[in-house]
Amino acid sequence: MNNLACRPLQSTKNAYEIQIFAPENERKDVFLRLSSLLELFILTNHTTVHIPVSEVNFQNDDLLLHGAADGFAASAVWTQKRGHCDYFDVDVNLTYTGEVPLEFGVRVNFDLIGPGRPRWMIPGAFYKENRFAHNARQYPRYDFDGGDPAQMVSDHWAFRADRAALPAVFAWNEEMCAALCVDETSALGLNGVGFKGNQAGTSLCVNFPYREEPIVFDGEPIPQPAEIQTALIRPGEQVQLQFRVYVGSADVHAYDPFVRTMYELHQQVHPLNPWMDIKEAAELTAHGLYRWHYHPEHDILYETAAFDRELNNNVNGLGDRAHMHVAWVSGAPYAYALLTYGRDHDRPEYIEAAIRVLNKVASGIAPNGTFWAQWTVKDGWNCGWNPHRDWLQARTIAEATLFMARAVLFERERGHAHPEWDTAVLSNLRFARDVQRADGNFGSYYQCETGDVVEWDGAGGVLWIAALVEGAKVYPEEAFDRAATRGGAYYEKFVQDAFIYGAPEDVHLTPTSEDAYNAVVAYVLLYEQENQLERWLTLAKHSANWMMTFRWTYNLAFPKHSLLAQYDFRSRGADQASPSNQHLHNYGLFCLPEMMRLWHYTKDTYYLERTRDLLFCFLQFIAREDGDFNAYKGMVTERYYNTNCFQPKGMLVTLSHAWCIGVTLYACQAAESYRVDLLLEDEAHRGNRTW
Repeated sequence: MNNLACRPLQSTKNAYEIQIFAPENERKDVFLRLSSLLELFILTNHTTVHIPVSEVNFQNDDLLLHGAADGFAASAVWTQKRGHCDYFDVDVNLTYTGEVPLEFGVRVNFDLIGPGRPRWMIPGAFYKENRFAHNARQYPRYDFDGGDPAQMVSDHWAFRADRAALPAVFAWNEEMCAALCVDETSALGLNGVGFKGNQAGTSLCVNFPYREEPIVFDGEPIPQPAEIQTALIRPGEQVQLQFRVYVGSADVHAYDPFVRTMYELHQQVHPLNPWMDIKEAAELTAHGLYRWHYHPEHDILYETAAFDRELNNNVNGLGDRAHMHVAWVSGAPYAYALLTYGRDHDRPEYIEAAIRVLNKVASGIAPNGTFWAQWTVKDGWNCGWNPHRDWLQARTIAEATLFMARAVLFERERGHAHPEWDTAVLSNLRFARDVQRADGNFGSYYQCETGDVVEWDGAGGVLWIAALVEGAKVYPEEAFDRAATRGGAYYEKFVQDAFIYGAPEDVHLTPTSEDAYNAVVAYVLLYEQENQLERWLTLAKHSANWMMTFRWTYNLAFPKHSLLAQYDFRSRGADQASPSNQHLHNYGLFCLPEMMRLWHYTKDTYYLERTRDLLFCFLQFIAREDGDFNAYKGMVTERYYNTNCFQPKGMLVTLSHAWCIGVTLYACQAAESYRVDLLLEDEAHRGNRTW
């Protein structure tokens, strides 16, 4: 325990503070400090009790702490553990010796001592300041100077544990990183994590049960009142609580070894539960995409299809969204998946549908030379869901270009030519080449008439790298490869900062799991294109590691009577969409092929295992027959509610989504080619798998 010290508190007689030093940090004025064993909030009389550390002992390699105050006695055993990093397991025993029952809550608070303003991460839920002041969407934002909670801005935040893909809170200063981690629930109910940082200092905490402060974010731009949960404790009752403590270097990627370690612990106690194998899933999703989303009268894939077909008929079809984005939530990627499945399984109806949709996408070229973002029955071609009606967003267009290029190559290899696809793809690739700034930035939003870049901020353009690399395989223009390389150099700063933002149209300049997927695809393809240059592989790994902070390491405890509980849905492997859109989704299947290749290049089984988790998670809730979870055969929904956001925990959206079906179909075909079915083998042998 050479990185841990116990020192007497000068302000309090016979009390101690616990100091934990970052490994390999020579500065002794930089540490994580525990000044009181526990803080108790007593709702009954609205008082706070601080239990000091009054006794310190060492037993073998364990640290034993004891304290008592105001009818409570507490002890804690700190045990040093080792995984991908060193950390401490802390087991707390709290005894109430008072005479009347009390409603109370427990907080364990640590101060991060050292220079510099803090940086934060709650995996899946909070990143750095979390939201820029100029962001068009409102959700919790950190401000060192305080801010206005009515505007969802504050210097302190506390959240319920089920908002987090890993229930942990990380803090950085200029000299170190520290983290606290809890399980989702404890003897006192649903747990929580939190932090505070201002001129007075930096602290992070765990709460038993949770607190949400200074406001509650429920998905809407209107803040809800703070929520302070408590539990009942009776005279003589004992409560056991557990949490973990980690300290690391000031590197912004220092979260990774602790996330990996916690994942390996959770992996042993939170099993997967796929409902089917990948062949059945592919067959079902191909059927679902064609049956429920393809509309030959418009040659589009409707973005949604209502589970309740009778209700849909009664509301004149409004449950089905008669829109098609050219990528992202519909369009080219999923038509490509249907095309490849149709060709490989001799399904002419799928082939015809896919080609007609791809023809439609190819026909939608805006005046600036890019794809339009969206076609609707009402308005025809338009710009989609952007902050301004005449803006087109880089990611949507780049993704459409990427999959149109893949479709061109796929068809060429089978002797089929589609000149209109060639024209469309080349128009987009040349636009990206020409609009790129000298530093490599492709821009994030474009004016639909002129093509002028109207928003340079963000990494929305990172997927142009992948589109240009794939396009260069089909159209041998050296300028495409050069533009991809310049783009890789520009977007490196977002990956190195572990803060990638700007991918989805509808969450302006927000860090999202989709940003991570796009970066993984871009840098894996760039690594393959540029003779396996180590720089690009490093960026691919950083992108994948950051992606895993959005991915659930554990199975949520859903309310007993909720649909997700009744169907025993296992959340391990699911991704949080973003801090702004807090729900579980399956879009990470988009980069399954690149993740499998990243595992191959690095020999790091972590990438294999967590990609397997994602796939197996979403081999659940594919409707196996009409009526399955009130859906129709082949339907797949977008949203699984993990917390108090948009809908109650344990619900799901009763809409089938083209992208959710399509990305599952795409990933299952890729998984079959990479023999991911072998991953169902005994996990004891997972380190020896190859493909």
